Amino acid sequence: MAELHQAEDIRQLTERVREQNYFFTLLKQEINKAIIGQDYMIDRLMIGLLGNGHILLEGVPGLAKTLAIKTLADAVAGEFSRIQFTPDLLPADVVGTQMYSVRDNDFSIKKGPIFANFVLADEINRAPSKVQSALLEAMQEKQVTIGDETMPLPKPFLVLATQNPIDQEGTYLLPEAQSDRFMLKCKIGYPEMEDERKIMRMVSSSRQPQISQVISMETVVEAKSLVNQIYLDEKIEKYILDMVFATRYPERYGLAELKNYISFGASPRASINLAIASRALAFLKNRAFVIPEDVKDIAKDVLRHRIGLSFEAEAEEISSEEIVDRIIAKIQAP
Repeated sequence: MAELHQAEDIRQLTERVREQNYFFTLLKQEINKAIIGQDYMIDRLMIGLLGNGHILLEGVPGLAKTLAIKTLADAVAGEFSRIQFTPDLLPADVVGTQMYSVRDNDFSIKKGPIFANFVLADEINRAPSKVQSALLEAMQEKQVTIGDETMPLPKPFLVLATQNPIDQEGTYLLPEAQSDRFMLKCKIGYPEMEDERKIMRMVSSSRQPQISQVISMETVVEAKSLVNQIYLDEKIEKYILDMVFATRYPERYGLAELKNYISFGASPRASINLAIASRALAFLKNRAFVIPEDVKDIAKDVLRHRIGLSFEAEAEEISSEEIVDRIIAKIQAP
């Protein structure tokens, strides 16, 4: 009887998912007016939007990382703010500061660009750790403290950061605490030749695409609430936990050869974000329940920046992606 009741709940939820998913299909179509051949990146941006998770995009220059984020903000009509991270940037340039007014003989708060729905941290690894750390409270607590006053950030609030993997001169590694606050780290590749032909023609034409608002903030909030209700079976939960725990204790899962390559495994945020991202992916695929393929599809994006590599791994050129691939191949899906 309980199983029949659960099946009926899932059927009803599926109908609601299909209704809401329609709006996100429109959103993707609108973004595709300006972004060609980057479906993976667009899907991950929408997962971040649905899962209320921050995203780190890594790719060489010219892959439309910044344009994709700006286009998403325009299509949702969210408040957009861009922060160009540079070596001389100060924490106050990000979160804001206290300003003294001679006329009022008092201090007032000048809010920084962090107070927006979509915050683009462009080339985040160009600024030193003290500036990157200014984002920590905002990304985790969705609030900013300036002086003795704590102010909430607008909802939704997403930090979408970019970094260039090839130009390392004058860059700073992201601290582990900073990296861990990103739900996903996505590696963006080059477009296919035919897609690049379309990009070349679009840019050289006199008519540039105009992005219109296709969904409202209220629709986004409703969809996020629906994503939290996506059914996650106990067997899928166990599958997620096994995957994360294998990064910490690989020997328990028949992966003893990985132990010397890992200096530290993924934190509990990995389990939380893998569950949320899997639910969001199921929603985008018009399903009211998560299947093992959803977890596999998103696992690398959730885990690649949460695994610390040892000197031995670096010496043997073993990447975190390779470690995740071995874990996925070893752990049996339910």
